[in-house]
Amino acid sequence: MSRYYIKERNFVRKISAFIVALFLFTCLAPTAHAYGSNKPIHWGFKKSTNHEPADAGKELNELLSKYNSFYIGNTEKKDIYLTFDNGYENGYTAKVLDVLKKRKVPATFFVTGHYLKTDADLVKRMVKEGHIVGNHSWHHPDLTQVSDERLKEELESVRLKVEELTGQKGMQYLRPPRGIFSERVLNLSDKLGYQNVFWSLAFIDWKTDAQRGWKYSYDNIMRQIHPGSILLLHTVSRDNAEALDKAITDLQKQGYVFKSLDDLMMERMFDHPYLYSL
Repeated sequence: MSRYYIKERNFVRKISAFIVALFLFTCLAPTAHAYGSNKPIHWGFKKSTNHEPADAGKELNELLSKYNSFYIGNTEKKDIYLTFDNGYENGYTAKVLDVLKKRKVPATFFVTGHYLKTDADLVKRMVKEGHIVGNHSWHHPDLTQVSDERLKEELESVRLKVEELTGQKGMQYLRPPRGIFSERVLNLSDKLGYQNVFWSLAFIDWKTDAQRGWKYSYDNIMRQIHPGSILLLHTVSRDNAEALDKAITDLQKQGYVFKSLDDLMMERMFDHPYLYSL
């Protein structure tokens, strides 16, 4: 066998290996487009001032609507929706729950696997007191960077654990970790029965070593509030826990009504034009 033939055969092998690797990467990488573009989108919007609605812009509004996702309620009504992200516990969730119980205000808590493993009693209390537990993924990854199967596993692990702990059947609401998503993430999670819930009111409240006092949280809430607000707060914040009672009572004095995401879904369902075309 000539050395030229050997060189040629090795070259062909290298090319073949490259083609196979490229094929596998195209088929298995999380950038596959079976569910649409996987270009990462970092959630953002124009904040509300003077009670005017926040706005994410035409492109994002249309993309979310296409996949049954949302970040805002009916901006013609003074209904507002409290949501909390719970990645880990910092000692303030019980106080938050105490305030919600005292004021008879519903909320949705988006939890991770870590939170479910370390603070099961608080999760049980959330459901027992009438709150919704939503999905924030098991490991809190950037969902645009995981495979379809990994994404399904991240969500299903949370759903099953919450059901095991609390008896809550089904899980409808998803909040993508860090607010990073793509059309693929929206599409795939929609097919899994989830609605992605973003937010129209938020501020930097998660830095536990940079808390600024209750008034910082209170002022940010009152400054950005608007009809249909979906508020994102973090229970690791001491500022939030200390501001929540006053914020709730003062917003109620302004005529705002706290409702749950289930209330919003019921309203959206009855407002759907298909309902009246049957």
